[in-house]
Amino acid sequence: MTLDLASVLIMTALVVNVSGVLFILETLLRRDEGAGRIWSIAFLAAMLTTLAYTIWVQSEGAWWAIAVGNAAFVAGTGCMWLGCRRFNRRDMRWSSILVAVAVAAAATAVAIEGEAGGDWAGALWMFVPLLCFAGAGAVECLRGDMRESRTAWVLGAVLGFQSLYYVSRTTAFVTSGPDSALFQAAFGTISTSYLTVTLTIVAVVVTSVLRASRAPMRGYLRETQAVDEEQGILSEGSFAVVLEGMCRRAERRFEPIAVTAVRLDDLDQISTAFGSDVAGALAATWRTGVRHHAPTNAVVGQDGHTGLVVGIAVASSQEARRQAGAIYRGLFDDLGKVGGGVIPVVGVGVALSETAGYDPAELMRVAREAASRAAANVETSVLVDEGD
Repeated sequence: MTLDLASVLIMTALVVNVSGVLFILETLLRRDEGAGRIWSIAFLAAMLTTLAYTIWVQSEGAWWAIAVGNAAFVAGTGCMWLGCRRFNRRDMRWSSILVAVAVAAAATAVAIEGEAGGDWAGALWMFVPLLCFAGAGAVECLRGDMRESRTAWVLGAVLGFQSLYYVSRTTAFVTSGPDSALFQAAFGTISTSYLTVTLTIVAVVVTSVLRASRAPMRGYLRETQAVDEEQGILSEGSFAVVLEGMCRRAERRFEPIAVTAVRLDDLDQISTAFGSDVAGALAATWRTGVRHHAPTNAVVGQDGHTGLVVGIAVASSQEARRQAGAIYRGLFDDLGKVGGGVIPVVGVGVALSETAGYDPAELMRVAREAASRAAANVETSVLVDEGD
């Protein structure tokens, strides 16, 4: 059975809209933040894309619907990439600007050609950002926090396949043209709609699982928020402000600054295997222990859902390593006393201003990556980043 274009687009719109509505409702019910909200925008953009293209098919000369659809398509894939970056706690400023510029360019390209541009007006201004953002999203799924989740690898495969598809589609569009038999058979609107349905179903399942994987940790953080204030553990925003002031003063005096990241892995797996009570006790002991074993004059702050950071002025890299080692040994002893012998993987990474500079964001990034490497290496408990 061969379906016409209008039927295929209606089928695509039905699948995408149902998937998008379910994901957005789940976001509202969970009161999600961060990556989940950005992925919700991606699904919202996908819903707008299907609506715009359906109007284009049903209405004669509705070139503006192509402009809206192309821009929304770019926005959806771009927000999938941004959500992955947010999941990995990476900087969002330049990437958000890049997505916004690409969305505006996709819409403007169609508007310039207008009705004379035909069905494929501004196509390359949509194809190129799609392959770039999908490829960047696939890479993001293989780094940072997402690298440690096999579920994220599935999302990476989906985005990678989308990127390769649009590389091929763009090549066929440029070399053979949109009216060629090759393009119509392999890369036409109907073929792309079938692909969109498949990838949307996989994407909504995978992103829901990824978001749910952080739900236990968010619960532990809410329960310990009042305790954090008593123990002197700052929020991410407050710690960033304090660290910036510390770095500014230390740079003027040529004094070394050390940022130590303490990462707790496997908490969700422990919750699944041994129960939320064990995982909660381990999380509470970890947070209390970092503050207890850090130097008295150190500043301790939250770093995402699975990390704490410690900022302090040190006399040398040896002192920074010694302090980080004291935190690790103290934590190991404390965690061994709770949870019935279940000890999560702890990674401790240190960034030094003498190698990473005095930029607070760079110091935290280097310390975070060092902690991730330390957690992944069974032979290394504390890793001090010594630059290139």
